[in-house]
Amino acid sequence: MNGEKKEGTRGIKILAPVGGREQLIAAVRCGADAVYLGAKGFNARQNAENFEADSLPESVAYCHERDVQVYVTLNTLVMDGELPELVQTLDEIAAAGADAVIVQDLAVAALVRRRYPSLPLSASTQMSIHNGEGAVLAQALGFSQVVLARELSMEEIRAIRAAVGLELEAFVHGALCMCVSGMCYLSAMIGTRSGNRGLCAQPCRLNFRLNGRQRALSLKDMSHIRHIPELAEAGIGTLKIEGRMKRPEYVAAAVTACRAARTGRIPDLEALRAVFSRSGFTDGYLTGRRTLEMFGVRTREDVTAAASVLPALAALYEREPQNIDVAMDFAAAAGEPVRLRVSDGVREATVYGPVPEAARTLPLTAESVEKNLTQTGGTPYRVVRCKTTLGEGLALPVSAQKKLRRDALAALGRARSGRPVHESTGYLPPALPAHDAPETPAIRLRFAGRAQLFDAPAAEKILLPIEEIAEDPGLIAALGGRLVGELPALCFPSDMAELRETLARLKTGGLSEVSAENIGMLALGRELGFAVHGGAGLNILNSHALAAYASLGLADATVSFELSMRRIGQLRGALKRGLIAYGYLPLMHLRACPARGVDGCGVCTGIHTLTDEKNQHFTMLCHGRRYQELLNSVPLYLGDKPMAKVDFLTLRFTVESREAAQTVYGAFLRGEAPDFRRTAGLYFRQLQ
Repeated sequence: MNGEKKEGTRGIKILAPVGGREQLIAAVRCGADAVYLGAKGFNARQNAENFEADSLPESVAYCHERDVQVYVTLNTLVMDGELPELVQTLDEIAAAGADAVIVQDLAVAALVRRRYPSLPLSASTQMSIHNGEGAVLAQALGFSQVVLARELSMEEIRAIRAAVGLELEAFVHGALCMCVSGMCYLSAMIGTRSGNRGLCAQPCRLNFRLNGRQRALSLKDMSHIRHIPELAEAGIGTLKIEGRMKRPEYVAAAVTACRAARTGRIPDLEALRAVFSRSGFTDGYLTGRRTLEMFGVRTREDVTAAASVLPALAALYEREPQNIDVAMDFAAAAGEPVRLRVSDGVREATVYGPVPEAARTLPLTAESVEKNLTQTGGTPYRVVRCKTTLGEGLALPVSAQKKLRRDALAALGRARSGRPVHESTGYLPPALPAHDAPETPAIRLRFAGRAQLFDAPAAEKILLPIEEIAEDPGLIAALGGRLVGELPALCFPSDMAELRETLARLKTGGLSEVSAENIGMLALGRELGFAVHGGAGLNILNSHALAAYASLGLADATVSFELSMRRIGQLRGALKRGLIAYGYLPLMHLRACPARGVDGCGVCTGIHTLTDEKNQHFTMLCHGRRYQELLNSVPLYLGDKPMAKVDFLTLRFTVESREAAQTVYGAFLRGEAPDFRRTAGLYFRQLQ
């Protein structure tokens, strides 16, 4: 291979998105070190072309012949009834010789780890890993690589690098979701198309209005390409390009720009902007400048700009680059089949041809043979040395020489594209016991603030944000073992030291239980000796995910509110489980605040209202100026609905007054229909 490619494989790796065959060719020919693609099921871009079971091995072989790795995405949440199909898909991926699988669901991770121990696991960005604690737990769960959340700054990436030894991967270019990946339920709640199931309809790109601003939930695309040297210095091992739904010219432009930046050249970001952008690019997360400059939309000018660059970008991958250096050794002797050996320095292939004839006119010469054997255009091979050993007065047709060359290179290609052998252990997810839930579930009350608290002696647990308890530690004695400290949905490395100090102080003061919405907070709570309750943010949709979290020591878990009531009732296993039965459900968690003013937060009250195109109003709450939470426009209420048998029901109070919360609680206990507009969420709808 050429010098630049060798240098790249020793350093930071470029991982390109592949939605179909044309994108695959563009990525490989433009110099990607690895590609990520989806099989037909269980991937977070279900609407991409993706790869059938019969085309996946061919695609892997094509990449491996050219020294390009293949990661296959299994990064959606699965349901119990889908496990047989999941096993079949995993078997196909392993048989194809994939170099890794990208996973979100802990049940899928457990299946991969136990059925194919040699198949590396990469933690999807859908796992919302944004701190060292989450990365350390991912490593303990068998992941060899973590795709970090896109919202991190360079300093926060360095902090995670210092905390963990596994490989870190960071997005370097492409679309930015408004919400932290894996924590968005907007598409599912509005139209049953779940982002966690690979079918996001991108409703955030519609016209949500806030404080006179239009399209307040639409971010520009990210581009950190100019920061590649810094990312490498910060400990990132793989640069990931977003865009499995985008055209091959985009893939070519992005890979080419990354290669240029990696080798110290100036990348062509103008061509990249022309082929696709939303009012340009942003590096606001990486630099810590999370201002309104991060927001943008796709304009008519953005769309028309692509036409001017598409031909030049298509030319980048029109021809196969000859990046693989090979040596040839040809021998012809009277009475023996001719032989051609070809080697790339590691692997070699030898083929034989016909017995040469006696020359009638011009005999074979070293010059003529070399000319015919070194015509390797259209292949990835470049002949750097050709040795010939020729007997006297022999002849061999040119067509036979060229066939010998084709056969030898094809044989070498087969040797180079040999797939990793992933031996199956035969493991299958075991049948789990039926869950024995009580006839009457316990009631838990979650409050956003102390001012909402009311006397509810029948409530089994009272959940309060940890900062609320820190401001009034007397609540620990007052509520005793019923009190659960709610850990923040997001805690970036820059905030972790303060949180640790607060938790240690409250633990000394008698607090013994916390709840966690992601694996980072689960790891922190467990490390500090708390009993940990799992929140709905853990995205539990199947019985084996419940079992996986039980093995991590969870006291109990709230299942995802994307799961139907019927499927909740069918969940098996011993771990206690519950569901959210009332509340303005959290649809998004944001780190780029759309309500931020030109001068920053200023005198912001921390509460804002966004209005969509149907004139529905969505409240957005600020959490300590660290992140924002977008609530659904109407509350969930199940007090008068039939519910699956679970161990507990949680009433989740956010913006309600104390009096309103108490009224809802009373009506719920009495099984009354509410006197306000409500939703039953996704519990009685079919999630796609």
